[in-house]
Amino acid sequence: MRRVLIILIVLVAVGVAAGLVITAPKTLPASEVAAGYHPDVANGQVMFIAGNCSACHMTPGQDDRTQLAGGLKLKSPFGTFVTPNISPDKTYGLGGWTEAQFVNAMKRGTGRHGEHLYPAFPYPSYSLMKTSDVRDLFAYLQTLPAIAKPTAPHELKFPFNQRLAVGGWKLLYFHPHEFKPDPAKSAAWNRGEYLAEGPAHCAECHTPRNALGGLETAQLYAGAPNLEAGGRFASNITPHKDGLGDWSEQDLTDFLKSGTDKCFNEPEGMKDVIASTGKLPDADVAAIAAYIHALPPVAGNPKHKTC
Repeated sequence: MRRVLIILIVLVAVGVAAGLVITAPKTLPASEVAAGYHPDVANGQVMFIAGNCSACHMTPGQDDRTQLAGGLKLKSPFGTFVTPNISPDKTYGLGGWTEAQFVNAMKRGTGRHGEHLYPAFPYPSYSLMKTSDVRDLFAYLQTLPAIAKPTAPHELKFPFNQRLAVGGWKLLYFHPHEFKPDPAKSAAWNRGEYLAEGPAHCAECHTPRNALGGLETAQLYAGAPNLEAGGRFASNITPHKDGLGDWSEQDLTDFLKSGTDKCFNEPEGMKDVIASTGKLPDADVAAIAAYIHALPPVAGNPKHKTC
């Protein structure tokens, strides 16, 4: 009996150790961020705009989209997430981060100190980005005003306040891979897919989630409640009759540029998004519209039809 108990204890210990190894925070190989790269700051600005970084990280209560002291409180079923300071302040922002630490946060969801980051920060989408684009983004962020303002801690319920648990979430839902263009599609469509699926992370809001916060991929882009508790609803944006089935590609392009939909409404829920897409190069806006317009139609949420 004692021998059996010892064997069971050893098996449990081995299982726990294996689980911790499998779910440990991951980082990219050092070669991904090798020295000698000359960042394209202008491209970094395009990535910043496409990612709508200001919407979450802009200091609440002011309109300057380059003031990135964070502090926005996102109330969710898991508790309240507080967005961090990503200004180049050396104490409270990214000024003390290395480029490699930033790239690993964006593409692997691993923080500066080797900790799991919560997926309220949409790194599952950012992981698709080219490393060069992430490096360019980091360089651009360094040009913005440094703001010496600390970030308040998250206010999360147990067990969601245990970062180790995020490793299990990643095992289930986070499968990082860099975007690969489809040679059968046009350059514009591929650019649109890259922007929509990567930096712009459109699916993160417009796809419903399960009880653990994983995307319901069978309902991709079919519409979903806002991640914030009691927040707005993100509409079905597939070309189904429940969504954008009666929108042309040009309708989508015009909306992403102006914020006014084909019925001459100005949807409140897209205000922050349009503040960014409206500043993207015209070719990038048209590319996103081309990709969204070509999505497979998926039924869902007709009560929240955009127009």
